Amino acid sequence: MSFLSLQDQFDNLEKHTQWGIEFVEKYTKFVKERSEIETNYAKQIRNLSKKYQPKKNSREEEESKYTFCRAFLMTLNELNDYAGQHEVIAENLTSQIITELTRYLQDLKTERKSHFHDGRKAQQHIESSWKQLEASKRRFERDCKEADRAQQYFEKMDADINVTKADVEKARQQAQMRHQMASDSKSDYSSYLQKFNQEQNDHYYTIIPNIFQKLQDMEEKRIERLGVCMKTFSEVDRQVLPIVGQCLDGMTKAAESIEPKTDSKQVVESYKSGFEPPGDVEFEDYGQAMKRTVSENSLSNAREGKEKPTSKSKGKLWPFIKNKNKSPKQQKEPLSHRLNDFMTSKPKMHCLRSLRRGLSLKLGSGPEDFSHLPPEQRRKKLQGKIDELNKDIQKEMDQRDALTKMKDVYVKNPQMGDPASVDPRLSEISQNIEKLQSEVQKFEGWLAEVEERMPSKSDTHRRSGFYETQNSTTVSNNCAQDRESPDGSYTEEQNSEIQVKANPNPTSTTPEFDDEFDDEETLPTIGTCKALYPFEGHNEGTIAVAEGELLYVIEEDKGDGWTRVRRNEDEEGYVPTSYIEVLLETNAKGAMTYI
Repeated sequence: MSFLSLQDQFDNLEKHTQWGIEFVEKYTKFVKERSEIETNYAKQIRNLSKKYQPKKNSREEEESKYTFCRAFLMTLNELNDYAGQHEVIAENLTSQIITELTRYLQDLKTERKSHFHDGRKAQQHIESSWKQLEASKRRFERDCKEADRAQQYFEKMDADINVTKADVEKARQQAQMRHQMASDSKSDYSSYLQKFNQEQNDHYYTIIPNIFQKLQDMEEKRIERLGVCMKTFSEVDRQVLPIVGQCLDGMTKAAESIEPKTDSKQVVESYKSGFEPPGDVEFEDYGQAMKRTVSENSLSNAREGKEKPTSKSKGKLWPFIKNKNKSPKQQKEPLSHRLNDFMTSKPKMHCLRSLRRGLSLKLGSGPEDFSHLPPEQRRKKLQGKIDELNKDIQKEMDQRDALTKMKDVYVKNPQMGDPASVDPRLSEISQNIEKLQSEVQKFEGWLAEVEERMPSKSDTHRRSGFYETQNSTTVSNNCAQDRESPDGSYTEEQNSEIQVKANPNPTSTTPEFDDEFDDEETLPTIGTCKALYPFEGHNEGTIAVAEGELLYVIEEDKGDGWTRVRRNEDEEGYVPTSYIEVLLETNAKGAMTYI
């Protein structure tokens, strides 16, 4: 069906084509909004993936050892790639549809305007020709009537005998003139009629059909372009489906790579201390009065060896004991003495607090030899450090080999460079290699020392080493030895037998009962301090402080880098000594100000 049958519907066709252009604009806006949705979705997915990406800290490095953490990381990476495919969809929608339709709309509007301009121009021309034809027709009609009246007047004058000959001649000439004018009008009318008929024929059979055919072609092309764009709209999604499928397959593969048994094994490897469980507690016969008297009053003699070192006891804190020269086994102490201490002595509050702080404040890097760690963990850390140093040595050696080859090239081809310019760098690399090798030797020595002291020795050897170390330990009643350093290391708490040896009065306490009284003692204020820097205090036992905040000091630094402070009666905890400026009171342990 052709638009030629709509020649009399020019105005309606104009409205229809305008609506078609508006529909293209509407579809373009729809695709644009879809592209924006894809872009925003991809951005949100990327931000989500970035938000949960592991941070570069030791905690995340530890987590990467577990299969479920690695699977989650793989899922995040695949999700990031998945977001990239939605960005591709947005880019393709913009380039293949939005840009093309925007350009096509401009051309379509221009073409439509041209076609309808030609149609109006043709319509105006035929209307003008029709008006000229009507004017010539009316003039011919008027001239014919005038000629008839002139002829009738002449005939009347000619028949009247009273009229002079001159008047008759004048009427005859007037009639002839009118007939000539009618004849000329007839010729003009005939000419205009032929011209109009020709133009009308051209208008309705040539000009208007061509214009309407162009409008039909324009409209069909518009509809075809819309169909192509709608097909492209679906193909853009279809093109990324294989890669999206790969992303989803990667997520599935990551989930299937989780191995619970492997993760359980990694937990053991990460936290295995190398200590052995303590031995059984031996039976104490309280039916023998003499033995009970000795156990209650002669602890110093028992400490010097009157009790056999082969006896075993269950030390309460053996998993937390850390000293490379000591064994986790502790010498048995008579239970009767422990009961007497429990009933008669004031608990040593700060010792347990120091121990708790040693378990919770894992700050800092720790000693270079990792001596703050249990044997098994220390061995792993030392081995890892050795591996890192060996990798650094290999890198330096590779650089040295490359520079050596470059120097040989310069020697053979002086125009390429000066061989002496490489010597400083070679010397620097050699020094670096020597330093790294010395570091490796140092860590290998520590590793060998750890492996020698791993719990593969006999119980007798471990116990004897334990007694020798305990006998050489300086007795301290304030429990400063068991305080923790900021790196989270922890040291062995002094055995109650040593404290009894320093103070024969059996009123000292054993750390086994410190838990019972941990929250009952309120320490007095010994000074004030001002926070130099903000401290967040996320770990257990610490307290968060703001820069410039004033606090009360209730326990000064014992050499471990931590000071105990109080904000009010309910808030107290430890802060790094380097973060505060302390002013001790004159009646405290020496009036002094330090940072």
